[in-house]
Amino acid sequence: MRTRTISTATALAVLFSSAALVAVTSGQAAADSSKLLNVKSAGDVLVDGEHQRVYVSDPRGGKIVVTDYTGAVKATLDGLPDVEGLALSPDSGQVYAAVAGLNRIVSVETSSYTQSASYALDGAEKPRTLALASGKLWFGYGPDAGGGIGSLDLSGTEPVVALGQDGDASFYAAPELGSDPDSGILVAGEKATSNDTLTVYDVSGPKPELKVSKSVEGSFFDDIAVSPDGTQIVTASGAPYYHPVYSTKDLSPVGRYDSGDYGAAVDIAPDGTVAAGTSSWYAPDVHIYRQGKWSKVREYEFPNTGNSSGADTLAEGGLAWAPDGSRLFAVSENSEGVFSLRVLTEPGKSLPKLTVTAPTKAPRAKTLTVTGKLADTAAPLPAGTELTVTRTDIESPDGKALPKAKTKADGSFSFTDVPPAGGNVKYKVAYAGDATHAATSGSDTVDVARTATKLTLNKNGNVYGYGADVSFTAHLGTTYKNRTVEIWANPYGADKPNKLIKKGVVNSRGDLSATVDMKRDTDVTAVFAGDARYTSKKATSTVGAKVKVSTSVSKHYKTGKIGSTTYHYFHKNTDPVLTTSMTYYQGRKHRFQLEVRVDGRWRSAGASEYFKLGTNGKSAVRLEAPGESGIRARMRASYINNSSGDNVNSTTHGSWKYLNFTR
Repeated sequence: MRTRTISTATALAVLFSSAALVAVTSGQAAADSSKLLNVKSAGDVLVDGEHQRVYVSDPRGGKIVVTDYTGAVKATLDGLPDVEGLALSPDSGQVYAAVAGLNRIVSVETSSYTQSASYALDGAEKPRTLALASGKLWFGYGPDAGGGIGSLDLSGTEPVVALGQDGDASFYAAPELGSDPDSGILVAGEKATSNDTLTVYDVSGPKPELKVSKSVEGSFFDDIAVSPDGTQIVTASGAPYYHPVYSTKDLSPVGRYDSGDYGAAVDIAPDGTVAAGTSSWYAPDVHIYRQGKWSKVREYEFPNTGNSSGADTLAEGGLAWAPDGSRLFAVSENSEGVFSLRVLTEPGKSLPKLTVTAPTKAPRAKTLTVTGKLADTAAPLPAGTELTVTRTDIESPDGKALPKAKTKADGSFSFTDVPPAGGNVKYKVAYAGDATHAATSGSDTVDVARTATKLTLNKNGNVYGYGADVSFTAHLGTTYKNRTVEIWANPYGADKPNKLIKKGVVNSRGDLSATVDMKRDTDVTAVFAGDARYTSKKATSTVGAKVKVSTSVSKHYKTGKIGSTTYHYFHKNTDPVLTTSMTYYQGRKHRFQLEVRVDGRWRSAGASEYFKLGTNGKSAVRLEAPGESGIRARMRASYINNSSGDNVNSTTHGSWKYLNFTR
């Protein structure tokens, strides 16, 4: 066909149920992912590293949803009204849940997700928060104006509940809790009011010891985390717009993590890496820091999966590390109240940025220089950091390893290469990463010069009869390794595709021939794909194909010759019928041309007329009788390119039909 329209589908509407997070810091990170959570609210997030499970409590829905590390739901634990705080037993065998609607703490087996126990709390109402420390399960409880701290000791044969463990501190409602299980540090802060007091307890002995209670920055504490070494406390609250850090010894300020928005959550990995979460519509939501280092390692910004201008936001207390630090789990909510569990892979690793710069163009088989830089502002890399180098070209489509490059003190590097092949040559430089840096890579492409070759195709401009089998010969000049040529035939008309007629290696003379069945005008193209040293090439011959056309005559009473010409004889009052048969094409018409013999010459009998062909390729035209004798006429049918309604064939004239009118 002469022209074609190729439509490219772009139906990639990304559902918010699987929208990936965007890493704000430069570099390449392992793939993060997201799955929808069928919850009405998010109370707490807990990670069981032993079984690679994530537990999310849903106070409004009265349930706990259990997923694997990909976010796929494995179980839903119902019948838990107003369930909120979660804690994992030291042996990972039980998950404890504070169920305010039952005034109980419920225990669930992690191997089967079945309820194994339900503990009454000696009259304590509305338990909401949980923390493990010194072998006991500590819980914040209480309705409005009746908050307190209690403990549940499960080490003996019978559970032991102790209430009023808050000492001289007072809480309006169930306080937010944070702990370090090993050092015996328990920290409490008011969750329900603007009271800005933090209280630190030592619970390593038989009874809790209030170490310090002090007014600090913040109120309505959404989350509290204690560092694994038991020395620092990090809080999250609506103000200030950062995550303050305090000493567990005396609550003196140690520093702050400048997260820059409403604090919503905080969690600290076993190696001390801090995840500070904010409720941010128009800024990053999760901020990663090394313990005691105030510059960010990296940040994450949630996408917008709702219908508001702002993006999804982090749920209060909605962060939890995997125990091995390989993942950070975050629960987000969009403007329509839809929750998602977001899995952040290798969040503790900074994201180096690797840039590669190669020449735009270069000669083949000559030395060129590639430069670049490996930079990481969060955690600078040392001089001598090794980088792998790979060259990809026509001869090495899967890549060829080159000698490694090493960085200088400022992170820059350079290397030289002699490209053996021409065309697009890609140089990829990769850094493998380490315990604190994510892997990253960069690349650049050089246009390496290749020599032009000659490619010709014969018979351009020729016109052939309908259905002729025409042999076309392509001739290929000098090349390096590739001696293969393709011959394509592209017939005119939107209903015929471009078709490969032949593909093969040229003979010793450089020739390859293919036969085309000429039923339409056709662009015949020879294609050489190129090789490592010679550029690709095309050669096209446009050739014509006539139509089949014939005309039959009826209503005559005889035929006879006048001179050497055969005439059809008609009585002067008989209308001749001339039926044209022509190769059919949609919308095609034939031209009817009539001439009359006057003074020994053939003269036009008026303007030519066009008549539409039937789908069978036929058209019958009745010629009105002249009404007098002695008149000679002739007629022919023709296909005229474009004028006959299409352009898929070359102009073709049928033979003349001669008419003689007598008495």
